[in-house]
Amino acid sequence: MLPLQNFLDYIRQNALFEPQHRILLAVSGGKDSVIMAHLFKQAGFSFGIAHCNFGLRGGESQRDEHFVRTLAALADVSVYVRHFETKRYAAEHKVSTQMAARDLRYAWFEELRVQHGYDRIAVAHHQNDVIETVLLNLVRGTGIAGLHGILPKRGNLIRPLLFLSRQDINQLAGDNEIGFVEDSSNLSTTYARNKLRLDVMPVLKGINPKLEQTFEHNIRRFAETEIVLQQAVEKAKKDICTNSANGVYLSLDGIERLEPKRLLLYEILKSYSFTETVVDEVLAAGSKQTGTSFYSVTHRLTIDRDSLLLTAVATEQDFVNQMVHPEDTRIELTNQIITLHYSDIISFENDPRKAYIDADRLSFPMVIRSWQDGDRFRPMGMRNYKKISDFFTDQKIPLPRKARIPLLINGNGDIVWVAGLRQDDRYKVTGTTKKVAIFEQKFN
Repeated sequence: MLPLQNFLDYIRQNALFEPQHRILLAVSGGKDSVIMAHLFKQAGFSFGIAHCNFGLRGGESQRDEHFVRTLAALADVSVYVRHFETKRYAAEHKVSTQMAARDLRYAWFEELRVQHGYDRIAVAHHQNDVIETVLLNLVRGTGIAGLHGILPKRGNLIRPLLFLSRQDINQLAGDNEIGFVEDSSNLSTTYARNKLRLDVMPVLKGINPKLEQTFEHNIRRFAETEIVLQQAVEKAKKDICTNSANGVYLSLDGIERLEPKRLLLYEILKSYSFTETVVDEVLAAGSKQTGTSFYSVTHRLTIDRDSLLLTAVATEQDFVNQMVHPEDTRIELTNQIITLHYSDIISFENDPRKAYIDADRLSFPMVIRSWQDGDRFRPMGMRNYKKISDFFTDQKIPLPRKARIPLLINGNGDIVWVAGLRQDDRYKVTGTTKKVAIFEQKFN
């Protein structure tokens, strides 16, 4: 007899889904997923079955597919099967075969869920899978999140068998004479998870016969501890982080007051892909000079006086020789737009996002680009030239922002306007101006 009431209680206690929901079951044909399908059928829930044929085990893969199709037919539910070129995907994406299979199946499950109107995707992980995941995370290195292993629910993905151990499932399959297929690769210790299951778990069970129950209690504590940590991280963010147009500023004094400093700073920065090694480098930098930078694959941290400035690397692309012709009215850049129109009304507005230029002094094509070493101009109201780099320093422009400030270059090579900051005095509107070219900076 299947533990139907325990199954229903677990679903209700963890709010996995509502009785009227349609659930897509991931069924491989193994004991775990087959028992899950039987429980869903016995409970009277509305469900369909999805099966992945990864083409990795020859005739065995075909056998598994046939078994699952038969199981779905007997249960009178829809079945969806897809064949994957797993090895090719792994090679193209430079990942392991296991990771390739994982990526492919979850992407397809979600595609099916949306296409056919299912509310949740159910996978048949059990208590021992959770233990193995926690142990793998510990061996490879993990934070608090890795210690609670697999959760009952994550987004649209649910795991309704986490109330059962592997021993429970083996006994249920035998007692209820439930047919299933065995994946021979589960007996190979080539894979780390199999090695844990076959070699390590029996030793741990010898030390603690109630290992599953002990881990269940520990994992609940770890999950609660993670909630406490995230609350502390959110408070730390409020204390030290300030959003601005330039990016996110992290107060160095605020970082110094964090306790525990390394843990909280890592938790703040890990969502921007920074590693613990980089966090160590940041903390060791101390009072290094302004402009010192640290990188992740997506972001950059730059020391900017008494702060760290966090910016997305994608927004730091230089503007490279964007041409401007006299008939252009809109020049689109990476994260902003420069508009151009002309007026016979001789006027001027004191707005750094606008440049009012004597049109007769312009020669086309003009160019918009980022600043370069040696660039100089004559800021409005000044008689002498100033290097752009010195002008940026005077304006306290953070290093990451410098590459995102467009310079408008005349056809003769003169810098006409440092967009958003200052135009050149040589090109200003005067009493002899007959036509005004008005450039305006707008952000997307």
